[in-house]
Amino acid sequence: MTTSSDPFGELDRLASSLLQARPGPRLMPVDLYREADRYILTADLPGVEPESVDIDVDGQLLTIRAQRTAPRTEGAKWLVQERPAGTYLRQFSIGEGVDSANISASYDNGVLSLVIPVSEKAKPRKIHVLSQHSTQEQRPAGDPSTSQS
Repeated sequence: MTTSSDPFGELDRLASSLLQARPGPRLMPVDLYREADRYILTADLPGVEPESVDIDVDGQLLTIRAQRTAPRTEGAKWLVQERPAGTYLRQFSIGEGVDSANISASYDNGVLSLVIPVSEKAKPRKIHVLSQHSTQEQRPAGDPSTSQS
C-alpha cells in the first residue's frame, strides 16, 4: 500500500497549531446590551469550572478571569488535542453610570451571564418644566400671592 504525503496539508496543520498555541490569555467572546435599567453581559466560557471564574470591579474597571484546565490522562498518547486549556481574560470600562455594588453573575452550560444595574443617578427621568402661569395655578386658594389687586 502506497502512502502519499500532502506537504501543503502538513504546513496548514502546523500553521494552525502555532496560531492556536499563543501563550497569553485567551479572549472570551461576549455580548453586551442594555435592557431597561440594566446591562446584560454574556460570555462564552465552554469547559470552564464555575469555581475558576473570578469577577471583580476596581473603580470603573470590570475584570472577568477564568481558567480552563487540560484533562489529566496518564499514559495516554494524544492523537488530536484541539480544545485549548489556559486562562481567559476580559476587561471592561464600566463608567460611573452603573451600580457596581449590585452586579450579579450566574454560569450555566458554559455561558457566564452578568446583570449590571444602572445607577439611580444615571437612570432617565422626567423633569417637569414650570412656567409663571403653571406656578400660579398650583398655588392653594387663599395664598396671598394669588390675590389680584
